[in-house]
Amino acid sequence: MRLSNIAKLTTIFVFLLTTTSAHAEFKIAVVNMQKAIQGSAAGKKAKAELEGDFEKKKKELQKKEADLKKMSEDLERKKSVMSEEAFQQKQAGFQEEMMKFRQTVGANQMEIQKKEQDLTAPIIDKMRKVISKIAKDKGYSMVLENTAMVLHAESGLDITDEVLKAFEKEK
Repeated sequence: MRLSNIAKLTTIFVFLLTTTSAHAEFKIAVVNMQKAIQGSAAGKKAKAELEGDFEKKKKELQKKEADLKKMSEDLERKKSVMSEEAFQQKQAGFQEEMMKFRQTVGANQMEIQKKEQDLTAPIIDKMRKVISKIAKDKGYSMVLENTAMVLHAESGLDITDEVLKAFEKEK
């Protein structure tokens, strides 16, 4: 699937190069969105908020994990003095607590991911508007995100710092 996306992008890129080269200059720029977002004041604020939430949840989970470890050790210690039926009941209770813990971990991960999306979506929207404005003002035909898809780009094509400066000026 990834290969087909690369093939599609390559086809589009070649098409654009051949059709626009006859009409006008074709200018390309690249932006490292991750760097631009993380370098912005809004991105730093969002990151700090996420890290605060993450640390709070991490501490809660570490406490619960320690409780489960203690419960497991206690169960093993008392195993020899319990009846088989009592041990099975305690072990079933422990397994249930472990499942709840795993569900809580999964829910927390999803919650953090959703919060990250909620916090970064407005930043990304604003960043895209800034990029579009710079592209129009500078006459770029295409601005690519500097990801794994861009295998090489000359440093002069990277407008990340310019985007970040313009982003910070926007209100």
